[in-house]
Amino acid sequence: MKSLLFAVALTLGLVTAQEFSCPEKNGYFPDSYQCDLYYKCVKGKAEAKLCPDGLVFSDENPTKERCDIPSNVDCGDRKELQEPQPTKGCPRQNGYFKHPDPQACDKFYYCSDGIPNEHPCPPGLYFDEETSNCDWKDAVNRRCDQITKDVLDDGFSCPEGEVMGPNGRALPHPTYPHPEDCQKFYICRNGVQPQKGSCPSGKVYNEDTFTCDDPEKVQGCENYYDGQPLDKNKLPKKA
Repeated sequence: MKSLLFAVALTLGLVTAQEFSCPEKNGYFPDSYQCDLYYKCVKGKAEAKLCPDGLVFSDENPTKERCDIPSNVDCGDRKELQEPQPTKGCPRQNGYFKHPDPQACDKFYYCSDGIPNEHPCPPGLYFDEETSNCDWKDAVNRRCDQITKDVLDDGFSCPEGEVMGPNGRALPHPTYPHPEDCQKFYICRNGVQPQKGSCPSGKVYNEDTFTCDDPEKVQGCENYYDGQPLDKNKLPKKA
């Protein structure tokens, strides 16, 4: 199907290129109607070209051949686009798109060549598909009655609110102690995406310093390694 769409687009492009009159002998120029269609002019002869699906042609500089996401380009009256080539999670092959879960307003997909990659917005922000950015809830034209949270297989999810570090600044990726295991801890990427962590052998997690530390420095974990053989391959290296 993709090859058929490309063949059709190429045929239409050739027809359009024959009708296109180069404004200058050399350069890259937009089509009058289609925002992802443009022309490469060499010695006054035009060659029709298409941006990758999901991107549009930026006509700011005729000496530059550049395709970009639609939110970065003012297409003006060039409203038409090529037929989309969707894949699972990607309405088009390239670009930033809202999460398919209508309640996951604080997450989005970045698609590259049809491969989706899920990303979280910073805490308190929603994804705005019009600008391809995360913004404050009041500035985003979306309704989310309830924000879904990622939950690990042991039930942990990232708590709400900022966590202040030892320097008095909010931690961008805060960490939290495991409730039962001194060596383990949790990382919250961007404050919202939970991930499991573990200290090297011989160390335990210190929730006061947000680092791995010696057991004797962490109350309740002083005897954690008593009777346990230490894994020499996982011991922290000496400086």
